[in-house]
Amino acid sequence: MSERRDLISNVINQAEGSGLKEVLNSSPMCFEVSAASLLSVCTHLHENPETYFDMLSCITGVDNGTESATMEVIYHLYSIPYNVSLALKVIIPRNNPEIESITSIWKSANWLEREVYDMFGITFKKHPDLRRILLPADWKGYPLRKDYKHEEYYRGVKIEY
Repeated sequence: MSERRDLISNVINQAEGSGLKEVLNSSPMCFEVSAASLLSVCTHLHENPETYFDMLSCITGVDNGTESATMEVIYHLYSIPYNVSLALKVIIPRNNPEIESITSIWKSANWLEREVYDMFGITFKKHPDLRRILLPADWKGYPLRKDYKHEEYYRGVKIEY
């Protein structure tokens, strides 16, 4: 696995440039990449025949709270031919949470990015159809943000938790 880790690290480093950080003690292996290089990193991982991450399994959002003023988007990739899982973590500012869409690489990103947008309010630039997918279009706020305030009423109906 060490050779595979080195190979993946080298492919990411080619796209990311200097400053690549591996997230230690993580399973699956995880690398932190910048928002600016995410599309390039994903393209390299998908198109390189030695890595060929042909599947985007999941996209997860994380709100680190108002104190840290950051949010995270975590991408879970899988290479079927090499039976390897990989996570990419991108840290973005909380006051302007936006990142490039990767729907041009993996079509499954379409709904996954919409879910993260719906729950966290993270905008995916150049997404083909970025709109709410789990909540009604007129819902106020993003429920998984740590500063979310629950509404007492929705369309005149009392919401009880």
